Amino acid sequence: MKGRETLSNRFEDGVLALLPRLRRFAIGLSRDRSDGDDLCQMTIERALSRRESYEPGTRLDSWMYRIMRNLWIDEQRARQRRSQTFASEEAGVSIGAVGGQEAAVEINDVDRALTSLPDDQREAVLLVMVEGYSYREAAEIVGCPVGTLNSRLVRGRDALLAKLGEVA
Repeated sequence: MKGRETLSNRFEDGVLALLPRLRRFAIGLSRDRSDGDDLCQMTIERALSRRESYEPGTRLDSWMYRIMRNLWIDEQRARQRRSQTFASEEAGVSIGAVGGQEAAVEINDVDRALTSLPDDQREAVLLVMVEGYSYREAAEIVGCPVGTLNSRLVRGRDALLAKLGEVA
């Protein structure tokens, strides 16, 4: 038990010693002090929550920088998805204005079909097809292997198509 505590203390001391360098790198990546501080905090949180995956004797700084870089890439992808997903405020005024009752019926049909899916399939469909996450990101969110998420998505999509085909 004593050895584990010492190892944990060394890990935490190493992370603490890296803070100024990590913050500088984060601000450099994000080009913004506030975003950099957020990125640095996320990196520290991720490192502390996954400290068991760090191999003692290897370079802690490289491990931490890799975590930060991966978080930054994920954040950039998410920002890009959000910018592509949402319409501008001006365009938002006209969204949904055309189509009338027929469009509303189709949306209700899709909602009903989606609601009828099993939870795991609905979750996969929503994350990948609606929210735009990659298979890997969605699998990470759900906490399952990518192959499992892929099969849930395929089954969910097929079930949706079958249910919507019955309605049409």
